[in-house]
Amino acid sequence: MSLHALSPTASALKTKLESFVNTRCIPAEKIYDEHISKFAGGDRWTAAAVPPIIDELKKEAQQLGFWNLFLPHQLPNHLVSSNNNNNSIKISPSIYLSNREYGILCEVMGRSSLAPEACNCSAPDTGNMEVLLKHGTKEQQAQYLLPLLQGNIRSTFLMTEPDVASSDARNLETKLTKIVGSDGRVRYVLNGKKWWSTGAMDPRCKVALVVCKMDYSHPSCAAEQRNAKQQQRGHQTIVIVPMSHPGIKCVRALTVFGSDDAPHGHAEVSLNNIELDETAVILGEGRGFEIAQSRLGPGRIHHCMRAIGLAARCYELMLERTMQRQTFGKFLHEHGSCREMIADSRSDLEAARLLTLACADDIDQLGAKGARDKIAMIKVAVPEYTSRVVDRAVQIFGGAGVSSDFPLARALVGLRTLRIADGPDAVHKVTLAKLELRKAKKRMQSKI
Repeated sequence: MSLHALSPTASALKTKLESFVNTRCIPAEKIYDEHISKFAGGDRWTAAAVPPIIDELKKEAQQLGFWNLFLPHQLPNHLVSSNNNNNSIKISPSIYLSNREYGILCEVMGRSSLAPEACNCSAPDTGNMEVLLKHGTKEQQAQYLLPLLQGNIRSTFLMTEPDVASSDARNLETKLTKIVGSDGRVRYVLNGKKWWSTGAMDPRCKVALVVCKMDYSHPSCAAEQRNAKQQQRGHQTIVIVPMSHPGIKCVRALTVFGSDDAPHGHAEVSLNNIELDETAVILGEGRGFEIAQSRLGPGRIHHCMRAIGLAARCYELMLERTMQRQTFGKFLHEHGSCREMIADSRSDLEAARLLTLACADDIDQLGAKGARDKIAMIKVAVPEYTSRVVDRAVQIFGGAGVSSDFPLARALVGLRTLRIADGPDAVHKVTLAKLELRKAKKRMQSKI
């Protein structure tokens, strides 16, 4: 079966989605930017700063069947029945897609910065919803997953820290101190500092998933402290923290190459003596690494296919530009160097697309663990390939390419950032190399 194959139902949905993205989402980008440009300073992070056009697009996406298409399987009955009793929004997707099929549609969404959010398929919410769906209790799902599926709230994922190299999760310093009372009841106290917390300053963000390290230093946890010292792997744990908690504070908005990306953006966050109980822990103490990995597998497919969609849009703009502008008596496309850039860009796009779809197909067939090699490959290769495509488009456009008149400059910034987000290139190259060497050793041993 071709990696591009879709069922008739999925193919029809893709056609509708292409129309929605091209005729509604892309034209709405200018309206969105004009609205947020009216606000300055702290006002850019208020409810008034959220452009109304995004809610209009969400309503259209729901009606057209584009809502929650990222969901991998049917939702639990208790969520569906609870939603039906209290809400008119249908939280189940119109069709359940494989990772490969969703990847194809994800590329279409990636052509517009607004389409993923309009379809309730944007990061970090999709990853957080997948975590809650796979690992959350019924109570956690009812309190946080349901409003996320409805699109009524947004969320953030707090992992990276400013004072340590967070690409190695063992370095994390945010502590979850466990305290066991005389009555046997367990409570926790969370302390730490995070940054690059995407969406934390968004006024719609109501919940944070926080990656922390277990701290058993309290006298009531003496036995667990001894066990912790014997284990090499850090006790990474993920807890749920409501953004309304007085101990969580957004210290400042961070800028990416000078842009704050309001009203969603990224923040530095302080966590100060946040008291939690056992209901805040996802899956259990020390299970954070396991949860994070399950979150990142399909998520990297989403990131990469959206990146390909964005690069494809920039490539098409580049082609049009070469047929509209002339230099030295010839159209740009008539110059040999320009044709070489076109050929290289088309090759990079197709290579990125096929590699990502092959990875998605492996996840469908083997699971995320069985596709670890290709997951590492796409995380390194796709941002590089797509960045090259957009960089060539910028070069063809000249001064216009680095202006805000076209989406090229913003696209280049986003793709460059993707080489750091969810782990830097070097980490994934190490992972891939280890897997390749392990396979090589098995081959060598089989010959003995």
